[in-house]
Order: sequence, then C-alpha cells, then structure tokens
Amino acid sequence: MRVARPTSPVFNNDTSVKWFLGCFYRVVTERRAGPGRQYAGGVRLTEFWDRMRTQFGDAYAQSVAKDFVFDNLGGRTVERALEDGMDAKIVWRAVCDTFKVPENLR
Repeated sequence: MRVARPTSPVFNNDTSVKWFLGCFYRVVTERRAGPGRQYAGGVRLTEFWDRMRTQFGDAYAQSVAKDFVFDNLGGRTVERALEDGMDAKIVWRAVCDTFKVPENLR
C-alpha cells in the first residue's frame, strides 16, 4: 500500500520555505525599526522615497528602484543596494548622477 505524502502548493520544496520565512523575517524586522528610526548614515528612508516620488512620480519611482541597474551602485538596483545596507544618501546621489536630477532636488 502506498502512502501519499501531504504537499502544499506553497511549500513544495525547501527553497519555497526559505523564501517565505525570509519575507516574514524582513517584515518583522522592518516593523521593529519604528517610524522615527534613522537609516544607516543618518538619512531617513522616508526622505529618500519622498525625493524619488518627487522626481519620478509614484509609479515610475518604484519602477526605477526595482528595474534600473546603476553602475554607480556596483551593478545593483536601488532596492538591492538599500537591502544590502548601502547608505541612502549614496544611493540618492547615484540616482541624481544617472538621471540628471536638478540641483534644487538633490
């Protein structure tokens, strides 16, 4: 007699479980940081994203952050550079240099 192993469509292998737990861990640690906490280097992430939205608009700012690879960031996207712990000020400068952001918005 054959016994069927229960499988879940979400957790069908070890990689899926690690991915899910990684997402959960990120959410928990971000919530712990608190709204007034400073990002490494003294620049708030909220200020960084405000500047991105001011320059590119809501939808395009997210697209630039997720899809555009910057040479100044070592071949990383904005999202990846911030996740890797790069200072938000350095990331913003890379965006400014690449997209020729006006001086008054830098």
